[in-house]
Amino acid sequence: MIEIKAQNKLKKLRNSKAVFTAGSIDMGKAINWQETLVKAFENDKRVTFWNPRRDDWDSSWKQDITFKPFNEQVTWELKALEEADIIIFYFDPNGQAPITLLEFGLFANDQSKDIVVCCPKGYWRKGNVDIVCERYGIETCDNIEEVIEWIDKTL
Repeated sequence: MIEIKAQNKLKKLRNSKAVFTAGSIDMGKAINWQETLVKAFENDKRVTFWNPRRDDWDSSWKQDITFKPFNEQVTWELKALEEADIIIFYFDPNGQAPITLLEFGLFANDQSKDIVVCCPKGYWRKGNVDIVCERYGIETCDNIEEVIEWIDKTL
């Protein structure tokens, strides 16, 4: 297993699946669920995680297409979503995750990828997420442990 964080070149181990960890970050306020996934697969050569969470994120960055660090981040995330074999969407009940909702809308009907959604009870738009999952036949999980099991089966 390797983990590629935002702004690093997208690559993966040979014969591994690239997994993009789309989901709640909320400017660092959400639980670090990506770290839990990475630890669960730390000795598994079947998987490469592409993680958008940045250690150097600065919440004062302008959310403007002309601001280079912001533009690079969003561009990296979109490229990773497009190139990933598997996308994990996680919706933390303690936040709103508007970017995750946007990304979910962009890729929910992408039949070329394996997609799983973890949307625990309490997420403010759980009903909307559940309806989209049902409509497009997307697997759902109630917690990160179930996501780990799903990834293991899917690999």
